[in-house]
Amino acid sequence: MSNMDWAEKYRPQHLDEILGNAAAVKQMALWAQTWTSDSAPLLLIGKPGIGKTSAALALARDMNWEVLELNASDARTKAVIERIAGNSASTASLFGASRKMVIIDEADNLEGNADRGGARAIADLLKTAKQPVLLIANDAYGVSDSIRRICETVQFRSITSSTLAKRMKEICVLEHVSCSDEALSEIAGSAAGDMRSAVNMLFGSAAGRDSLSADGVSTAQKDERATIFDLVAAVSTGTSDERLMKLSRECEEKPDYVVQWVEEAVSQIPDRRRRIRAYRRVSKADVYLGRTMTRQYYTLWRYATALMTIGVASEEESAGFRPRVMPPSRWKRMATAKKQKTVRRTLSAALAEGYSIPDIQVQSEYIDLLSRVAEADPEAFCERHNLDADQLTVLLHDKARAAAAFKAVQKAAKEREIKVKKAAAAKKAEARKKADLEEALRKAEEAAAVRPAELEPVPVVEEEKPVEKKPAATQATLDFF
Repeated sequence: MSNMDWAEKYRPQHLDEILGNAAAVKQMALWAQTWTSDSAPLLLIGKPGIGKTSAALALARDMNWEVLELNASDARTKAVIERIAGNSASTASLFGASRKMVIIDEADNLEGNADRGGARAIADLLKTAKQPVLLIANDAYGVSDSIRRICETVQFRSITSSTLAKRMKEICVLEHVSCSDEALSEIAGSAAGDMRSAVNMLFGSAAGRDSLSADGVSTAQKDERATIFDLVAAVSTGTSDERLMKLSRECEEKPDYVVQWVEEAVSQIPDRRRRIRAYRRVSKADVYLGRTMTRQYYTLWRYATALMTIGVASEEESAGFRPRVMPPSRWKRMATAKKQKTVRRTLSAALAEGYSIPDIQVQSEYIDLLSRVAEADPEAFCERHNLDADQLTVLLHDKARAAAAFKAVQKAAKEREIKVKKAAAAKKAEARKKADLEEALRKAEEAAAVRPAELEPVPVVEEEKPVEKKPAATQATLDFF
C-alpha cells in the first residue's frame, strides 16, 4: 500500500476520467475546442471536492495548454492580477504550448484587504484576455456580478454514492487492499457526494491494513458531526431527551443559529395553541442566549439548548406533525432587502458617474426625475448608463417592462457585435486577398524577368598533330690523324 496521498495520486489526468459530471465535461471540451479570442471565459460552479479543479487541469493537459493558477493562498490584489494574470492572458506561451490558460480558483472568495480591487481587476482582465481564462467558485452568488455576467457558467453537481463506491473499489484494487462493499457504501454515504473527502476517508481507514471492513471504517474515519437538519428533524420526531441533547452537542452550529431554524419549524405547527406554547419555549431560550452574550457566561447555553429542543419537542411531538426542515424565512427576506440595497447603491453610483452628481444627491433629489426620464425611453436610458434589469426595475417600478427593455438592449448590442465581427472578418479577408494578389503579381514579374541564358557555341579544339622528331644532323668530324 502506497503512503502517498491517494487524493493526489489518483487525481484524474484527462477529462474522460472525471466522474459524475458528463454534461459539464462535455461543455468544457466544446468550449476549449472552439475557443477564440472572442469566446467568453468559463466559470465552474459547484461544492468542494467534486472535481472542478481536477477538470480544469485535465482540460489544459488534453489541449496541451500551459497553466497559470491563482488561488486563495496568493495575494490577489489589483496590482498582482494585472501584473501576473494580465500579462499571461495577453501573451503566448514560452514553452511551446499551443495556448496559455489562466485558472483563478475560489473566485467567490475575493474579499478583505488582501484582495482589495481584485474583483474589478479580474473583470477588466476577462474583457481584454487573448488567452483562455477559467474561474472556479463554490457559490455562484458569491462571485461578483460584473464577473458572472461575462462568463459562461458550467454547473458541477455532487457525485452519486454508487459512483463514489465504484471509484474507491478501483483504488483498493490498485493498492492491493481488500475492502468490503459495506465499508465502501458507508464511506460513500458519509462523503455526501465529495470525491476528495471519500478518498481521504478511505486512505485514513486503510492505513496500515491489508483489508477493511465496515467496523474498521466506523472506528478509523474522521469524527462524524450532526447537521442542523438532523437536529431540527429530531425535535419533530419524538426523539428522546438524551438523544436530543447529544445531537445538540454534536451539531457544529451555535445555539443562536439553531434557535432560528427551530423557530421556522415552530411556525409550521398547525394547532394555534401548541404553536403559541412552542413559541414561548423559543422566546425563553432566546432570553438565555441574550444573557449569555451580555454576561459572557456560556453555561447558560445548555438551558437555552434544552428549551429550544426538549421544550419545543414536547409540543411538536404531541401535535403529531412533522414540519419541513428549511432555513429561516427571515433570511430570505433579509437577503432580498440586502440585494435591493445593493441594487440601489450601484444604480446611484452609475447615475452619479453619468451625470457627474454625488451619489447621495442622486438618491435624495434626482431619483424621481431620472425615473421619469427612464420611463420615456427605457432602452436608451439602460444602454446609456449600462444598467441591468434589477437597476432598471427600481426606476420603472415594473419588473416585466424593465426585463423586456434590458433584453432588447442586449439583443441590439449582440447584433452590433456581430456586425463588427463580420466587418472585421470581411476587412481581414479583403486584406488577405489583396496580399495574395500582390504576391502572385510579384512572382509573375520575377518569372518574366528571368530569361534562359543563350547557349554559347563550344569552340572546336583541333587535335594537335604529333611533331615528328627529325634525327639530329651528324656533325662533321676532322680527322687529324
